[in-house]
Amino acid sequence: MMSTQTPALLSPSLIESVVNALPVQGRIMMRLILLQHFDVTEEDVQYMAADRPDPRCVAGSKPIHNILTQEAIKAVRDRRDQYLRQVRLKRERTWLQCETLKKLLALRMATAERAESLLSAKFSVPADTIAELKSQARTAVPRPAVRALDQRWEASEISSEDYQRQRLGIEMQFHLRMAEKYRKRLDLAQRERQGADHTPLQDHELGHIWGIPAGSLAARKVKYMAQFLQNLQTAMHAEHPSADAIQVPIDLWKETFAILATRPVERSLPTYDGLERTESNLNEKLTALAAGTMAEDAETKFWLSIVQGASTNAVHSEITRNLFGLQRFDAILNDTDATPETLDEVLMARVTPKSKEEPAQLTEANPADSEANQMREHVLKSMFGEQHPDLYGGGKW
Repeated sequence: MMSTQTPALLSPSLIESVVNALPVQGRIMMRLILLQHFDVTEEDVQYMAADRPDPRCVAGSKPIHNILTQEAIKAVRDRRDQYLRQVRLKRERTWLQCETLKKLLALRMATAERAESLLSAKFSVPADTIAELKSQARTAVPRPAVRALDQRWEASEISSEDYQRQRLGIEMQFHLRMAEKYRKRLDLAQRERQGADHTPLQDHELGHIWGIPAGSLAARKVKYMAQFLQNLQTAMHAEHPSADAIQVPIDLWKETFAILATRPVERSLPTYDGLERTESNLNEKLTALAAGTMAEDAETKFWLSIVQGASTNAVHSEITRNLFGLQRFDAILNDTDATPETLDEVLMARVTPKSKEEPAQLTEANPADSEANQMREHVLKSMFGEQHPDLYGGGKW
């Protein structure tokens, strides 16, 4: 855990200045290791392309003049963009996941609190009854309860007020259970976000981008990581000469990731990728998810589709995959009105029973309708070569 004195000594700008002051190989190495936080420039790409050994010269004398082709530069640039997109999208996805879950959790809890307030104030439900309903929220199944309640209403076994009171209790239990589910999801999402922020690029990924042998890569990594940490500690003491040795972080490498994780997340510009077949269907489901009207089984599957890209209806590849669903969902949650008055209005509209269907009244037959029906029958029979007997006196021609 980061100490309270660390932010005063270590800052993202200080870390960036130390990285930029390293030699060219060390600067590129640290930018690659911290790729989710730093950009690898075009100058770095050209250096890596020129630094790669020529696979055609495995023995004998090496060429004096290294010819740098555009194809080699493009190959390094494409691999850099590939890993850059992976780590940046993962960081943005986990951040969006945490943000949307926090807002969903707050919205579900606020709705449950308003339902409890309505039960107590408007329907005069005792506090012990409300407490019992809340204790049973985890195991309550809303769909059969709502179906049974609707059947009793259609059979005129309960009044409108009793229907609203029982239906409001079911709504409170539903939102409490969903809040508990979102709380667990948020805990997992925060762990995943910490992994996305604190995981450096692995050796095989570094070698794939740079294209140098594993031995040379490992030697450079050890050399420049040690130099970076030493220079960082020196810069901290130079910037804060009065700081005590106790205030210096014990694990400066972990603290570096912790400080860089506080930087704002870079937002991507996604386009619609075919999730839920059409964009209108996606917006409808996202709105239903925000409002809490989606069934629990459908909600679980839909949440996985927008977070992990697990829906088979979406077009998925590493190039086209984006965060359109999560970004749109975050925008919908930001536009959701969560004031107590609005939540009360939505809850009362949701628990109000449907009006019972009145028996249909029998209407007398209109003579004009009878003549029109005969004409229609005549037209249909004429299409099959027959004549209507009532219009032409019966029989054939």
